[in-house]
Amino acid sequence: MVKGACYVRVSTDNQLENYSIEEQTDRLQAYCRARDITITEFYTDGGYSGGSINRPALQQMLKDIRSGEINLVIVYKLDRLSRSQKDTLTLIEDHFLANHVDFISVSENFDTSTPFGRAMIGILSVFAQLEKEQITERFMMGKIGRAKNGLFHGGGYAPTGYDYIDGKLIINEYEALQIRELYERFAEGCSIHSCWKYMQAHYTTKYGAWKSETLVRNILRNRLYTGYITFNHKTYKGIHEPIVSEELFCRVQDIFRHIGKDGDSHKHFPFRASTLLSGLVYCGKCGARYHGEHGNYSCYSRTKADSRYVTDPECRNKKWKIGELNSAVIDCITCLHFEETRSDPMVRIPPPKDYSRRLAQIERQISRLIELCQLENIPVPAASEKLDALAAEKNALLAASRKLSDQSANPPKPIKFCDRLTCLLNNGTLEEKRDCLSHIIDKIVVNDDDIQVILK
Repeated sequence: MVKGACYVRVSTDNQLENYSIEEQTDRLQAYCRARDITITEFYTDGGYSGGSINRPALQQMLKDIRSGEINLVIVYKLDRLSRSQKDTLTLIEDHFLANHVDFISVSENFDTSTPFGRAMIGILSVFAQLEKEQITERFMMGKIGRAKNGLFHGGGYAPTGYDYIDGKLIINEYEALQIRELYERFAEGCSIHSCWKYMQAHYTTKYGAWKSETLVRNILRNRLYTGYITFNHKTYKGIHEPIVSEELFCRVQDIFRHIGKDGDSHKHFPFRASTLLSGLVYCGKCGARYHGEHGNYSCYSRTKADSRYVTDPECRNKKWKIGELNSAVIDCITCLHFEETRSDPMVRIPPPKDYSRRLAQIERQISRLIELCQLENIPVPAASEKLDALAAEKNALLAASRKLSDQSANPPKPIKFCDRLTCLLNNGTLEEKRDCLSHIIDKIVVNDDDIQVILK
């Protein structure tokens, strides 16, 4: 009597399969009974793609083959073993035949004990791979089509700030409140690390706590929150409602451009904050940047402090004392003519949000949880944890509502912009001054004693 092991697989694209694990098992058992083959083991991979051989049951079967426990492998259909031509031939030639193990595919009615069967294996594996590639191509076309129509690509994951309902992104007001606060804190000068620690201490999302700095960084770099969809390196206008304004998003991206990918300037640019005009001053002779070093603003081409920024090694443009150039630029800015009165540009009032619907939902959920506890239909620890989360969300939404009401009742008074600017440049922190100048100045061009301040 021949002894054989049966291998069964169904992919995650279950709707594309015409046979389930149970169906394959039944047909393999019937085949083996008809041919007097004793099944020693069923190796089953449920929910694994045929595009890779990194599947637990398959790997266990290969291990058993190497130990000599198997001398025949049976599958219902060749693509159950693999959809890759290369992997199929590798499995059969390097693992099965090399260990004197024959292979039978029931559906195609051939086996490797004959030369014709081995030849047919190679031919059919080509078509199995072709089918896989066609499925992948159709899948990608569908996702591109969704993106062009402004729809999120879907799947089981909804980005923080949104819920994925009926194929669309719908704002989750509690999480959206967190996203806006995160953007505002980072735009005000907080580092990635401090933003993460703050969010971790004050909020939770549908996925739990704010688990890492990477999550914070990815959210701050994701244009989805301005109402766009990005797929396959292309951006399309989305149909979902934005959470942050385009202006705030651009400010945040500008900060990333100045301080590097990680969002913490001290890690990559330890001397960045020591000079007021760093990043704004350019050489009028060679076009290279100026940088602060040893009390002077100097052209990179002249000092050769960083070879990446050298454009002309022969440049001899003038060095400027840091204090002197700072004073000259500040004097130039404060002497400019501004509109006498306008709303303070540093004050930004978020658009009014109506949290009443979500607050009503929270009240109903709290009442329902209390009722279930009284009826002993839910464990007290689980109910307590859920009640705490709902209470935290309720308090955050109420606080946000009060803040918006206060801002609406007390709008910012018109001020003299020039006075505000002068006060900030005289009394603000270095980072506040730098942020202020970067919003006014495009660049400063130095050509020996000639200084040209180019405004935005």
